[in-house]
Amino acid sequence: MMVDSDSLQKHVDRLRALSFEIGTYRPPSEGGSASLLLRVSENCPWNKCTFCEMYKAHRFVYRPVDDIKADIDSVAAIRDEIRAVSHKLGMNGEVTRELGATLLAEGRDLIGNPAFVTVFNWLAGDGKTAFLQDANSMIMRSREFIAVLQHLRKTLPSLTRVTTYARSKTLAQKKPEELRMIREAGLDRLHIGLETGDDELLALVQKGVTRAEQIAGGRKAIAAGFQVSMYWMPDLGGRARRRQHAENTASALTAINPHYIRSRPLVPRPGTPLFDEVAQGRLQLSSPHERLEELAWMIGALDVTSRVCFDHAMNAWVDRQGGLLFRQDYEGYRFPQEKPLVLERIREGLAVEESKHVHVRKLMAAHAL
Repeated sequence: MMVDSDSLQKHVDRLRALSFEIGTYRPPSEGGSASLLLRVSENCPWNKCTFCEMYKAHRFVYRPVDDIKADIDSVAAIRDEIRAVSHKLGMNGEVTRELGATLLAEGRDLIGNPAFVTVFNWLAGDGKTAFLQDANSMIMRSREFIAVLQHLRKTLPSLTRVTTYARSKTLAQKKPEELRMIREAGLDRLHIGLETGDDELLALVQKGVTRAEQIAGGRKAIAAGFQVSMYWMPDLGGRARRRQHAENTASALTAINPHYIRSRPLVPRPGTPLFDEVAQGRLQLSSPHERLEELAWMIGALDVTSRVCFDHAMNAWVDRQGGLLFRQDYEGYRFPQEKPLVLERIREGLAVEESKHVHVRKLMAAHAL
């Protein structure tokens, strides 16, 4: 179906005028589901972890509720403009590659418009998930966060899953009834950086939380009805602290029993204190086999009903056929049923000549290590 050029241009002009705040970071699983990215706070309120470079040059900003609601309204307006064009083209509101090509033919500059691109991709992926940025949305005052979530769910009713990053310490400090109300307002999943369950290592990397607080925060979140996805960082303690890192992380995760446990092997980032420690020889990183041994200690001691995931490029060990050692899908391995399989895969990786784990070494070398 042909669309009048003037009519199409009006839609493109309105799309150019609409915008909302979008941050840089989100978990890989949220990228995989083309989640809508929406900023409820800017940067990280803690921002002291020695391994993290993500927000170091930026101050934390607590965004007003009215500004966030206005951004949600802008998302809805962009959605409506895109779908209006789809209907005019006879596509019944569907968001397809052909629709995108038509819009870009009329307004090529839209390809550089983050708000348009984000909403278009979200709609093309069924418009069912959203990720609230930045590093710790739960730092918001509970009544304000609830108001934002209620407006989000009312304005974007296609959403079936809303997720965000959260700090264990913040969760530990929230009252159980506050967490329940936030969950009931429409927040479904929390992504939490555990990193390690070892108190000595937590202090060394300036995580700003204790093992006890991590366990308390994780348990409170699960009790409130949240789906909890926790991340741990193999080799965070380097060669010298491999065993304590693995065993204390396993026991902390066992105490929490989150829905997901995701492996994020350490990559020292330029500009961070931890990178300097490695460069100066004060922290010695493990070899690929030593990382696998640490993983074996952690997995061996893990007693959970979680899904254990390796959905990150740094989980790049190979088997004797040259294929990836672990599946890198977002749902991972079901525990305890597939725990023997994961341990067998680790043994397989250890049987491979260490120099064959080329990708692990390349990724580490890419960061001047």
